[in-house]
Amino acid sequence: MGIIRNFLIILFSLGSLQGASAELKNDPSVLKIHFTIADLLHDQSLKVNDVVKVLGYYSIDDGGAAEYIIKNLDFEEDSLTNNFYFEITNGLNALLLEPQTVNYKMFGAKGDGASNDAVQIAAAHKYANSKSIPVINKNGEFWLKEIEKIIIQTDVDWGNTIFHIDEKFNNLKEYRFEVTSKFQPKEINLSDKGKEELIHTLKPGVTYLSILESFKNHFILIADSNDRIGFRAGDSYNGQSWAKEDFFYLEESGKIIGDITWSFKDYTKLIAYPVDKNYLNLQGGTFYLSGDSPSSPHGYFKNGISINRSKTIISDQWVGLEPGVKDTTTLNPRSGFYSFSNVYDVTLQNVRLIPYQYFREDGKNVHSGTYGISMGRVLKSYFKKVTAEGSSSHWGVFGTNLNKDFRIEDCYLNRVDVHFHCWNLSIINSHIGDRGITVTGGGNLIIDNTTCSGQRFIGFRSDYGSRWEGNIKITNSVLKVGNESKNIYLLDFSPVDFDYKYPISFAKSIIIENFVIDFRAVENRDATCWLIYTPQFSQMYNGDRISLPGIINFDNIKVTGRDKGVRLFTLADQGGYRTDMVGGYDDGRLMTNASINFKNIQLENLSEQKDQFHFSMDYNKEAMDEFSFYPSIKFSDCDNIVINNQGNAANLFFERCTIANISGENNEPLKGRFIFRDSEFYPVIKYEYKSVYSLNATAGTFFSNCIIHLPVLNGERRDDLLDKVGFIKADKSLGFYHSNTVLNKHLIE
Repeated sequence: MGIIRNFLIILFSLGSLQGASAELKNDPSVLKIHFTIADLLHDQSLKVNDVVKVLGYYSIDDGGAAEYIIKNLDFEEDSLTNNFYFEITNGLNALLLEPQTVNYKMFGAKGDGASNDAVQIAAAHKYANSKSIPVINKNGEFWLKEIEKIIIQTDVDWGNTIFHIDEKFNNLKEYRFEVTSKFQPKEINLSDKGKEELIHTLKPGVTYLSILESFKNHFILIADSNDRIGFRAGDSYNGQSWAKEDFFYLEESGKIIGDITWSFKDYTKLIAYPVDKNYLNLQGGTFYLSGDSPSSPHGYFKNGISINRSKTIISDQWVGLEPGVKDTTTLNPRSGFYSFSNVYDVTLQNVRLIPYQYFREDGKNVHSGTYGISMGRVLKSYFKKVTAEGSSSHWGVFGTNLNKDFRIEDCYLNRVDVHFHCWNLSIINSHIGDRGITVTGGGNLIIDNTTCSGQRFIGFRSDYGSRWEGNIKITNSVLKVGNESKNIYLLDFSPVDFDYKYPISFAKSIIIENFVIDFRAVENRDATCWLIYTPQFSQMYNGDRISLPGIINFDNIKVTGRDKGVRLFTLADQGGYRTDMVGGYDDGRLMTNASINFKNIQLENLSEQKDQFHFSMDYNKEAMDEFSFYPSIKFSDCDNIVINNQGNAANLFFERCTIANISGENNEPLKGRFIFRDSEFYPVIKYEYKSVYSLNATAGTFFSNCIIHLPVLNGERRDDLLDKVGFIKADKSLGFYHSNTVLNKHLIE
């Protein structure tokens, strides 16, 4: 059997060498077969142009089989530089005959657990990069110890390969693998006239930049380090801020991909990153981390894969700790195991990775965010079927800044986060864990068929102003209340009174439809749940006004796991806010510039709770101007409504609702209209000295097809307190304008 096997090996070797090198056709050569590289190195009979087939690197069939051609030591020195070769006897070299693919055993990786295989792995990729051939290494185990930079520029298929990363060798500068382009970024130098044209043209809404059309198929970064924005609130940040910058991809004729989000007065950096025309695929592989990354006074340690090449697709990978190991020693954060920077069009799919440990039993917690995925200056990123879940003791897996066109689909993640400036975020068919969704930025925020655990569904980061300069649409989703907090929020806008050096907006529009708040997992089912949280100020100390949406729609909001419903939101002084549209109130005429719609909301029963409201808004006549907030507010199919009217400038509509209390003072009429259609009044007396309904309005109060019930005090119907309703006196008067208003049966009796 051994003779037959060796004969087949020889036949295979001869076949594999056909066409390997044109020079072999005319030069006499001998084909030799050796068991290992050691045998090759000790062969004294080799001569120029001999071809040697080795059956393994260290031993037969260890995966290192390859073919070599024998050349003179001084043979084409440049060629030697770009090839993999051994110096052998008699001043000769054994050059690797270019294969169609390479693997790590061909370059001497041992995989014995003691050696640092990173050295041979780096050599394999260096060779593959120089020949533009893929690395296909579908099995084996390798240990990465001391840092050896492994540059990846061609397709890789790791299949079932296992990498053991010894994290005690992690440092602050170098990743284990770096996916890079063969093209280098270049600085764009424009004439004074060209620079002036670029600055004039580059602004939000622009879709072409003809001045840069010669840089098609480039990722462009522009920044002005002298124009600082995004100052970070918090004593520990000590004036931390960002240069104003933007980035986009240029197609034919200067067509822009990626919304422009800022205007510029100047710039200090203008760089073009060439984008490869093909996608690089990095697939397969399992990564075991030792968990003992170093600690130092400062800095983020590197330990995984950095991606600096556009059009990169990473798929089918698993990342975790070595069996039996816990990540409980390092006090320093890590950069993302996957770290994307300065790239366009990247994908991570079918990947499992871990969020890192935050809380430690000994109290020595990681002092800053430590990440599984980090991103910076990334346009068009796609995450599909990525899993990275953990408990509340883990940091969020995502840590990103400057991220545009960010899409997450079919994922299980313990957090989605963009600290500074996310633009266009979609989360579809996904589950977000205890660390939640935390973002600032703008564009379209679209969430569909997604669950999120924790205290809030979306938290807009207060350290960067809780800013969202765009549209928010959330449909068919669930907030799984995951802690025992006293307050729960769907949307949490909570900036501090601070000069962030850019305008603060609580979105251009907010639409939330078919949403469930699920309390089944917590003991405290008495928490107050708000649809939106806003701070109790509408202007910053420096005079900057917070911008409110032109449209706010909530439709079909339900609670499960308890009977108690939700509250809506409260607003500070409506005069201090700013809107995009002109509005106003003048001599009984209200011109609205915003609309709020609440439809089919399961409201908390506040009927007998004093000074508690589903919705209220402060009013200061002196602060109102044409850009203040003048809303039209409509309630449909809502029960037990309790609101506060402070003489606000607004129109209030109620349709198919039950109304428990509208507080206010009759000498402070609504600056607008009250309109009630097909609604019922269940007056609940909170204050014996005060009417239940304060419905005076400068433009009139109108009822159509409504029913009025007996007042209730302390749970008891009281016909003797009918006058407390506020607009009806038995056998005497009925206030305002009515069409088909009727009295409840008990009231008639």
